[in-house]
Amino acid sequence: MLATICSAALVGIDAVPVSVEVNTGETGEPKLILVGLPDAAVKESDDRVFSALSNSGFRMPRTRTTINLAPGGLRKEGALYDLPIALGILVADGKLQNERLDEFLIAGELSLSGATRAVRGGLALAVLARASGKRALLLPPITAAEAALVEGVAVYAVRSLDEAARFLAGHAKLQPLAPRPPPRTAAPDAPLDFSEIKGQQAVRRAVEVAVAGNHNLLMIGPPGSGKSMIAKRVPTIMPQPTLDEYLEILRIHSAAGATLNGEVRFLERPARAPHHTISDVGLLGGGAVPGPGEISLAHHGVLFLDELPEFKRSALEVLRQPLEDGVVSISRSAGKISLPCSFLLVAAMNPCPCGYLGDPKRECRCAPGQIQRYRNRISGPLLDRIDIHIEAPALSLTELRTDRSGEPSAAMRARVEAARAVQRARFREAHTTANARMTQAQIKRHCHLDSSLGDLLQQAMEQLSLSARAYDRILKVARTIADLAGAETIAAPHLLEAIQYRSLDRNVFY
Repeated sequence: MLATICSAALVGIDAVPVSVEVNTGETGEPKLILVGLPDAAVKESDDRVFSALSNSGFRMPRTRTTINLAPGGLRKEGALYDLPIALGILVADGKLQNERLDEFLIAGELSLSGATRAVRGGLALAVLARASGKRALLLPPITAAEAALVEGVAVYAVRSLDEAARFLAGHAKLQPLAPRPPPRTAAPDAPLDFSEIKGQQAVRRAVEVAVAGNHNLLMIGPPGSGKSMIAKRVPTIMPQPTLDEYLEILRIHSAAGATLNGEVRFLERPARAPHHTISDVGLLGGGAVPGPGEISLAHHGVLFLDELPEFKRSALEVLRQPLEDGVVSISRSAGKISLPCSFLLVAAMNPCPCGYLGDPKRECRCAPGQIQRYRNRISGPLLDRIDIHIEAPALSLTELRTDRSGEPSAAMRARVEAARAVQRARFREAHTTANARMTQAQIKRHCHLDSSLGDLLQQAMEQLSLSARAYDRILKVARTIADLAGAETIAAPHLLEAIQYRSLDRNVFY
């Protein structure tokens, strides 16, 4: 007898349909054959399924059984096929009727006892079920709680194979999980706040401008100047994501294995800080079966790269296209995927290899050639894509000893949200979400300069030998500064402040 169960496979952050076909009663030696391009985890499912069926009161068919995961050309990975395979065996062996099975998309890992375990991609599975016209999903509890965020499809949580079989047979009643909105508040008692930052008023201002317009930021300063402290507090002044942004964030993290019971619990933007030893694949994404990397996990959030020149040159160069487009395309033998990666890049570096160039207290030991080679680890095209370069000088003893608190994150966040509100109104009929993502047509429309300001910018461009990309980015930053000031048009102070945020282009340190 042939049985077909609807399931799915994860391709990047999306789910694609997979049919689990089970045929029993074949002549030959009693055994289970699994085909359909399975990986090692899928191949081991027969042992898990055999034990789960036995411990749930069922018996394996005593005939040759073939299981096909269609389409055969799509590589299958993970243990999410355990539950549909077990149910397919029960249907094919005549122990379970299949009248209702066509209504469900089913996925889940099984333990040897028959209990279900969570799988990746609950949100993607729910989106696929809704798009393919399925009435409901049958998932493990943790995965089901995540899938319930998607409206328009019923989600049933099953704790065991036995419960799933009895439910499908009509011997047990389950209520679909009520669709629940994501939590509307961030984690309580956030331990980080900008009030803890002493001094560095210029850097605080640059960070506020960067977050207000979603501009990439590079801080240059000696060790101990507070660069890392500041970067870790950038998420505290970012505006709360919209519901659509949150679901997109959750979709990526779900595909990477984080669920509502894991890293993504609150309605907040992600913050990622990979170590400088990270590989190109870890940063960009990929693997034998392409999946999201750090830049995609930072989508709609912050990617902090500390000690920027210490990252491998190849790892930094792969950032160029994602920074420009907000999307990364990955091609592997298993397929090609595109992943969203619209993030705010915050980077930090020392001014020289020893770190003390320009420090009034400590002498720099680096030769000019060493300093130049150190800075050349960051290519010109990558620097072009970083809108704001700001120096973070060493703090004086007076600043360190002061008991006076800096401005709190709440005050900075209020100004950022006001500027973002202006931008949402400005781009309400477009897909643009912030000034940093303006198209050429939008720059021309919203960043108009009068003749005197145009001459000023032309003079700066000629003296600093800036590229056309830097020209556009100066205009975008100036627009954000004007938004923070509540100005309708860009004025001279806004443009001059934007120009001064090109420290590395001016080759100026302190």
